[in-house]
Amino acid sequence: MRSLWLLAKALEGLGMVVVLVGLVFSIQLGFQDDGLKSMKYESYALGAGGAIFLLGMLIERRIGAR
Repeated sequence: MRSLWLLAKALEGLGMVVVLVGLVFSIQLGFQDDGLKSMKYESYALGAGGAIFLLGMLIERRIGAR
């Protein structure tokens, strides 16, 4: 039970890190006047990070910790 909770928290943290890295990468591209490419990477990071975070949240809810 505790290992599943740790896995869920790790996935939630990883999801937030993926979103943050995508945001930083997007900002860097935006400063280089590459707006559309910037938005593409930001969208991918939000989607992937959100999905990873959601997976962690669902695991946590399934074990009754949330």
